[in-house]
Amino acid sequence: MISILTKKELREVLRSGQFRIAGLIVILLTAIAVFISTGYYRSVQQQHYQAQNNERNVWESQDDKNPHNAAHYGTYAFKPKYPLSLIDQGVDKFVGISIFLEAHKRNEAQYMAAADQTGLARFGELTPDFILLFIIPLLVILIGHDAFTKERERGTINLIKSQGVSMRLLAFGKWLGVFIPIAIITVFVFLLAGVLLSSLGDFGQFSWNALLVMMLIYLAYYAIFACISIIVSCLARNSGIALVGLLAFWIVSCLAVPKAATNIAETNYPYPTKQAFDEAVALDKSKGLDGHDPWSEAAKQLEEETLKAYNVSTLEELPFNYDGFRMQKGEEHEAEIYFKHYRQLKEVHSAQTSVYRKLTVLSPYLPVRFLSMSLARTDYNTHWHFSDAAEKYRIQLQKALNDDFAQNSQYGNWAYKADKSFWAEIPEFSYEPPSFNEVLGENQKNIAVLSGWLVLAFAGLFISTKKL
Repeated sequence: MISILTKKELREVLRSGQFRIAGLIVILLTAIAVFISTGYYRSVQQQHYQAQNNERNVWESQDDKNPHNAAHYGTYAFKPKYPLSLIDQGVDKFVGISIFLEAHKRNEAQYMAAADQTGLARFGELTPDFILLFIIPLLVILIGHDAFTKERERGTINLIKSQGVSMRLLAFGKWLGVFIPIAIITVFVFLLAGVLLSSLGDFGQFSWNALLVMMLIYLAYYAIFACISIIVSCLARNSGIALVGLLAFWIVSCLAVPKAATNIAETNYPYPTKQAFDEAVALDKSKGLDGHDPWSEAAKQLEEETLKAYNVSTLEELPFNYDGFRMQKGEEHEAEIYFKHYRQLKEVHSAQTSVYRKLTVLSPYLPVRFLSMSLARTDYNTHWHFSDAAEKYRIQLQKALNDDFAQNSQYGNWAYKADKSFWAEIPEFSYEPPSFNEVLGENQKNIAVLSGWLVLAFAGLFISTKKL
């Protein structure tokens, strides 16, 4: 019986001129978006490799110089692009792609792509995630808004009842008639993306598992919209009212709730301004050890402790260059300060994330959006992870340079120069994002909320048939 009902619904959907035109437009737009994104990200990845190699060559090509001068000369850590960012670019355009690593200072990521865009960018871009999150749900609404209202308007609902057809089976058959065409389009889009991504040799490590999970998440998203479309069609008096009601749900779910969630999170848990953050860091720095200031109270205390520890009376008697030793201690002190203040920023981020998670019960869009960005490695958590990795490398880099200065020169000998071969001995920065299992573990609540939406949507689908 269910196969008969499903075939009947599929025939009606496929015969519909609205679906054929809208479906074709969606497929063409998605294919174009995928191909455009492929070309764009191939170009970005090539630029990333070139910049990374050029910067490493610049670092290794330094002449003989004092290691601390090299520390101030600095280098860059570049954030790599990952394959699934082709589908969901997340926040990548807004958080910067590289961090300058220098002595005494932790810098923010810079060179944001959004900064180079015109004002027209605010109207949106043709990207796969835009189509998957906003356009395809509209197609679901277009197909399913009249699933039951058309039966009432044609007077065929009583005929169906007279045949002894269970209303629950009828509702499920109509759901399948709406969902199957959308599922075919979705699978086509992800298979196309998978083929393109797997063919890109230098585009990072591609994972079919992550792509499959992302596809299942979007299929669950469309299944929810299909259920809600059938429910509204079942309860509405006519097709026009059903369509207006579903469009209102789409606006609230996909536009209003996410914007409201952002405003609520930022109002209740605001980030400090850049000026306030820098002032707080500078204040803490002034209370501790400055590696360049040997006359401060903290520097004098360190000097006394060091002389006592090595049982000597003058700095010249130490078995290392005290200048390099003091600068390294200053770096460690400043690193702790940055760690403290960035931890406070993360606490604000966690508080804002908790607000979003609470509001996911109001919209299936939110958990899907967060899951999609996490799987694509384009979310804020991945950016924080990269920023922390770059900071750890900066600390290791400064320690290697200060240790070389301390161990290979005498106190007061600022004319010491390290051989240029030393720069190549320092390991190059490399970054590994959170693993697939780590991403799933961090998003257990989002998965649970999305599953809850799916269960409630199907429960509502079957409950709504009581009206019939």
